[in-house]
This record gives sequence, C-alpha cells and structure tokens, in this order.
Amino acid sequence: MTEKHTGKRILLGKPLSTRKLEGELLQKRIALPIFASDPLSSVAYGPQELLLILTLGAVGGVSTLIFAPWIAAVVVLLLAVVVLSYRKVIKAYPSGGGDYEVAKTNLGERASLVVACALLIDYVMTVAVSISSGTDNLISAFPVLDPLRIEIAVGFVLILLAVNLRGIRESGVAFALPTYIFIASVFVMLGTGFYRMLILGEDLTAPSAGYDVIVEQQLETTPLLLVFLLLRAFASGSAALTGVEAIANGVPAFREPKTKNAQITMSWMGITAITMFAGIVFFGLTTGVRYIESGEAQLTGADLAQFSAGPQLSVIAQLGIAIFGNGAIMFFILQAATAAVLLLAANTAFNGFPLLSSVLAKDSFAPKSLLTRGDRLVYSNGMLSLAAAALVMILIFQADVTRLIQLYVLGVFTSFTVGQIGMLRHWKRGLANGSVTPREARSGRIINGVGATMTGVVLIIVTITKFAEGAWLVFAIAIPLYWVMWNTSRYYKTIEMEIALDDSTEFGASGDYAVVLMDKLNKPQMKALDYALSSKHTRLDAVHVAVDPVRAEAFKAEWKDYKIKVPLKIIESPFREFSAPLIEYLEEHRRRKGNERISVYMPKLIVGHWWEHIFHNHRANRMRKRLLYVRGVMVTLVPWRLESAEKFNPFDRKPLPGDARRGDAVRPRVRAHHDRRLARNATYVIAGEDDDD
Repeated sequence: MTEKHTGKRILLGKPLSTRKLEGELLQKRIALPIFASDPLSSVAYGPQELLLILTLGAVGGVSTLIFAPWIAAVVVLLLAVVVLSYRKVIKAYPSGGGDYEVAKTNLGERASLVVACALLIDYVMTVAVSISSGTDNLISAFPVLDPLRIEIAVGFVLILLAVNLRGIRESGVAFALPTYIFIASVFVMLGTGFYRMLILGEDLTAPSAGYDVIVEQQLETTPLLLVFLLLRAFASGSAALTGVEAIANGVPAFREPKTKNAQITMSWMGITAITMFAGIVFFGLTTGVRYIESGEAQLTGADLAQFSAGPQLSVIAQLGIAIFGNGAIMFFILQAATAAVLLLAANTAFNGFPLLSSVLAKDSFAPKSLLTRGDRLVYSNGMLSLAAAALVMILIFQADVTRLIQLYVLGVFTSFTVGQIGMLRHWKRGLANGSVTPREARSGRIINGVGATMTGVVLIIVTITKFAEGAWLVFAIAIPLYWVMWNTSRYYKTIEMEIALDDSTEFGASGDYAVVLMDKLNKPQMKALDYALSSKHTRLDAVHVAVDPVRAEAFKAEWKDYKIKVPLKIIESPFREFSAPLIEYLEEHRRRKGNERISVYMPKLIVGHWWEHIFHNHRANRMRKRLLYVRGVMVTLVPWRLESAEKFNPFDRKPLPGDARRGDAVRPRVRAHHDRRLARNATYVIAGEDDDD
C-alpha cells in the first residue's frame, strides 16, 4: 500500500461495502444533531440580527425595540407553520427530494429548478454563515483570536469536510454530543434566568445595557418608514428558519420506518428551536442587550473598553454573562457549545447538499459524478463541491456574519414558498384521484395554504429589504446556475437520443481487421502481437510508421529474419508524425471496406515510480486519444509492467473484510506470483465511438 493510499485510509477510514449501507442509516437521536443542527443553531444569530435592526431604530424618540416581542411572536408562528408543513412533505414525498421533488411533481421542471437553485445556494450559505457565526462566538470568548478570524473559519470548513467524508454515521456520532450540550446549556441558561428573576427577584443586566445608542438618523413618525423598519427586522429574524427543510431532504438517510422517524425528528427540532428562540429574545429585551453593527461608533454613555480590547460580544455571550456571571464556568461552557453548534450547523448542509445533488444528477440536471457514493458510502463529490463554494464565500466576505446573512434568507424562503404551493397542488390532485382522504386533504390545504401565504410574504419582504444590501448577489448567482442546470439536462437528453437504439442502428460488422503497431522487436511489442493473434481476427497486419526511413528498412529486415508469419505494412511519414499517417491509413481502409470493425493494438509500459514517467515518451497515450475520434476504430492497450511497477503498485490494497473466500487461503508467495502473472498478461480495451462514460 502506497503512502498516498495509506494517508487516505487514515483520514477517511476503510472503504465500506454497499451491503453495509443500512448500518450507516441514522437513528432519530443521531439524525437530530445531523439534520437539525442548522435550525437549532439559528437561534444563536436569528434573535441577534433581529435586535441589531431594532436597536438603531427610533420613532418619535421611542426605541423600536418595543416591537421586538411582536416580531418574535410572528417568527415563532411562522416557524411552527413551516415545521407542520414539512411534516406533510415528509409523508407525501419520502424519496428525499423535499421541496425540489414537490415542485417537480406538481409544478413542472422549471419550478423545480428554481427550488434547486435556491436550495443549493442556501446550503452553501449555511456553511458560510454557520462557520462565520461560530468563529464569531469563539472570538467573543477568546478575543485574542480576532486577527485569525478568516484562517479559523477556513480551518473549520476543512475539518467538517474531513469528518463528513468518513461517513454519515461517524459524523453523526461526532456531532451529536456538542449539539446536545448546546441545547442543554441554553435551557440551563433560560432556566437559571427565570429562577433568578422570578424566584430570587434579581435584576439581570447585560454588559451593554448601560450604553446609549447614537441614532444617526431619527425616523419621523411616518407609518411607511416604520413598517419598512419592522419588516426589515422581521426578515432578519426569519434567519431562525434556515435549515428546517433539511430533514425533509434527508429522509432516505433515516432508518426504517423512515417517514415516521423523520416526522418525529422534525417535531423535536421544531419544539426545541421555538423554545430557545423565544427565550433568547425575551432575555435579550429583559437584560437590555445592545447589539449594533459598529459598536465603537454608535454606543456612548459608558465605558467602551471592551471595544478597544476586542470585538463586540454576541447576544448569546451577553446573556451568558448577565445570567451566569462574567468568568463563570457555565458562561464558557455556553460559549464553547454555541461556537461548536454553529460550526456543526454547517453539517446540515454537508448532508443536505450531497443528497440534493445526487437527486439532481439522477434527473440529469447535474453531472453524473454527483450520483456516485464514495468509499464511505457518502456522496463525496457533492461534499467537495459544497466545501469549495463555501470557502469562496468566506474568503470574499471575510467571514463577516452580518454581510453574509443578507444573502442567506432569500434562497430559504424561495424554496419554502414554491414547495408549499406545490403541496397545495398535491392535495388537489390526491383528492381527485383518491390517493388521499378528504380529511388529509383538508388539513393539508390549511397548513400548506397558510405556509405558502406566510413564506411568500416573507420572500417579498426579504427581497425588498435586503436586495440593496447584498441579496442581489443571490439573483446574480441563481440565474447562471439555473441556466447551467437546464442546459445540463438538455445535453444529457441529446446524448441519450444520439445513442438510443433505432431502426438505423447497425449491428454486426462486415469484417474484422486488426492492426498491431510495431516500432521495434521486444517483449512488450511481441506480447501485443501475441494477444492480437489470440483474439483470432479475420485479418491481421503489423504496421510500422516509418518516421525514419533507414530505421524502417532495418526493422523490415529484422522482421524478415525472425520469420514472423504476420504481414508487415510500412506507412511512410515524411513529416515524422505517428498518429496522422496511421489515421489516414485506417480511414482509407474503412472507406474501401465499409463498416468493417478495426482494432488497433499498442503496447504500453507500466512504471512504478513517478519520476520514471520523465524517461518515456507516452506515445501510446497520445495516439490513443487521437484514435478514439476515428469512427469504427477500437484501441487496445496491452500493458507491460516493469519491475518497478511490480514492487510499487499504487493500487495495491490489503484484503477488506469479507473479501476472503473458502479456498483462497494460499501461500502469500504463490498468490503474489499468480497475481503478477495475471497482471503482466492482462489487457484492457478502450473502445472508440460507442464508448459511454
């Protein structure tokens, strides 16, 4: 096993057999942290973004924070409706497509592609925002790390990628504990806060409560301006809904009964997220938290030492200090758990994005490489694509949560809205064909109708209030992405039509002609000739391309001396090319013989060290690439393994569990000798025009 191969195994672990796929599926208690870590972690920055907008607003000299409870209540109501809606989606479409599958089945391909674009962008933004927010909370606890913000964020993305590449079950086990610690620490914080306020009668005060906010522009008492500000705050607070759809998209990853387990997990997630969101907003207002975009420039009336000493404390951090006390062990546990769950919230995307990508690839809207599971039974190509896109966003926006989140909510509510509209069509069709009962259709229409209305309103609000602040970039990304996916589908459809059997399909060649390229007489060349002879073609010629006339004459004489009973053809090459004269010869032969099948045999040296490639001309590879474009020609490369390849085969591996069969227990030396003989005599064929990748 090579060093590269060993490194991959250490990083990812041993390959898993397809038979073990069922064992990789998730129980509810593991599925919750995997698929619900994003919406659960959203309570760490959803209330923060809501308070950020309202803190700087004032109407008639009165702070707009008085509207925060009402806005939070609407967000909670919206979250409850969306959770109930997705329970319906899980039951109706358990295949794992989620809103994409709903839109495709009920609204058509174009609507489904709109949802796919929104979801793919949403997953990328989930990673970027969650990692940046987690880094932000980590820096709140350890301000000295602020100069390394971007490096820390990039490092966390790479760590998450590596853990997820090891498999669904392993990543779930690794991420379950931090998520449950976060949930427990937030509930302990809320419980402690209520105990101190209601039982002990203490006043809880946030570190920023004594600061006065400088409102640069006082809003006049204008209903339109007030409504716009409140809608903007609502749009920012709605970030708490991000990731809710992940469970509906990941139903295939659950253990049986999949639908029931996914619905239960969705309910757990909804109840937990609603409770934490409402509690954080309540204590944020009660303790007088001040959180603004530029603290040093907009806060006065108190000691600003914290801003000169480091970055502004997050809302969660301020509540931790207010309730547990600065320097308390529970404060650091809360901050560590918050940072961990925000980082792990990106794990929702690392499971949702590859699953959705595989569905898109199955429907021919994405490259087929996204459809293949890797060694650890995960869609590794999808994970790599997600990590690359998220890293680009983090680097462009410098891991700034406030700037990144403007691009976030738009994609979420686009998929929400289109999916809910699709579900309304689903209930109508189901009632018509009798696949659903009138009671199911009635409750579904009410839930999905309210959901479609509310999410549609939020989508309009988000588009209007956030477009100029960066949401326009979502459209700039989504439109080309839609075009690419649509044309990918057209490309695959064109290929399918081109290679499909029809009345004009030819089967059975009129002849069978083989050509063995001979440059000099040696063991590899003779092995190629021997293999061609053993294939028993109708006609066989040895062909020598005469780039050097003197050498060609010498080769002809040598061929005659060895008395090889195979006709030798000498092809003149006045411009010292190998491929062009051969292709011209083959095309002329095909013109004369019609649809005769032509096989070209070439020897190929197989080396074991990377540096050995420098000493060989790789002519076989170059000619193979040219010959693949010649109609009616198949190329057969006959490998000849050098001694270095025998000792350093990069594809050697140790036997995997289950590989051994009865009767295979042979002596290692005998087995190794047998393998070398098979490898030395092995031949692989690369077909021409009919090859389908």
